[in-house]
Amino acid sequence: MSKKIRNMTDSNMLLSITIIVFLLMYIGAIIFQGKGFTKPQTFFNILNANAGLIILACAESLVMITGGIDISVGGMTALVSMCCAVYLDHHNGNVPVSMLIALLIGLAYGLVQGYLVAYLDIQPFIVSLAGMFFARGMTTIVNSDPFNVVNEQFVALKLTRINVPGMGSINKKGVYVNAYVEIGVIIAILIVILMFVMLRWTKLGRSFYAVGGNKQSALMLGINVKKTKFLSHLICSVLAGIGGYVYFLHVGSGAVTNGQGAEMNAIASSIIGGTMLTGGVGNIIGSFIGVLSLATIQNIVATAGLGEAWWTGITIAAMLCLFLVIQSVLMARKKKMMKK
Repeated sequence: MSKKIRNMTDSNMLLSITIIVFLLMYIGAIIFQGKGFTKPQTFFNILNANAGLIILACAESLVMITGGIDISVGGMTALVSMCCAVYLDHHNGNVPVSMLIALLIGLAYGLVQGYLVAYLDIQPFIVSLAGMFFARGMTTIVNSDPFNVVNEQFVALKLTRINVPGMGSINKKGVYVNAYVEIGVIIAILIVILMFVMLRWTKLGRSFYAVGGNKQSALMLGINVKKTKFLSHLICSVLAGIGGYVYFLHVGSGAVTNGQGAEMNAIASSIIGGTMLTGGVGNIIGSFIGVLSLATIQNIVATAGLGEAWWTGITIAAMLCLFLVIQSVLMARKKKMMKK
């Protein structure tokens, strides 16, 4: 059995487990937490609130597949939010240019971090840790006071709702209310689709898996390992810039605390979604489901009246341990098969 087939089998198995766990959680929420979870808008609200995190999880998964990691994406989210907010309100800016600012921040981060990791062979954890501190510091320098954006063009875009036909519900007053998603959800879903296609059916995507699986084997196959690692960090940071803007579009404010903990949630979502920390195995659809799983846990905990933050942390930790154990079992199985 070829290495590629083994990796695809592991990815499919982990994805299946992720989907089953998510479905069981959501069904359990419907049974034990009331009929609120049966309304389609409850699910759409999860998407609305986590569209930015979905994009960050896709970015994180891409780097983790190559055997790296990037913990700067949360800091980038704060920096993008603050820079765009200051430009829009304090400099009478416009939305297209603010989007360009977000992309340029992501591109700059990707070029610097990608070069340091790929060509200077510095550990990605150290590089992205420095990037995280730099982003948080720069956010404070740009503006230390939180504020809501009042730019009319931006507010109009923020308040744009896309109705989902046939998924509405009747409220307590007997009025039919349309189900809706925000613009950010459409962007997030498009990125999930594009990343899935790229990883599964392009030469570059196969190179990411090959480099993460075994660098020496990748070199023997003629793959430029340094260039591949550089591109993974570059794409990751550009996606983080987009994710930061989508997050900004949802919250509508600039604040130093924006995106706090987003990097850890993105990593957790990727692991729950089946992306291995050791590299070579991962699935973007799984990362998407991983974000939904984390958000569902938070909703269940809140609905159960356990508002304290540690309950959410405990449940997420338990879920991470479960999936790390599953990954360890798969790794042990892979080593056993390679010895045969």
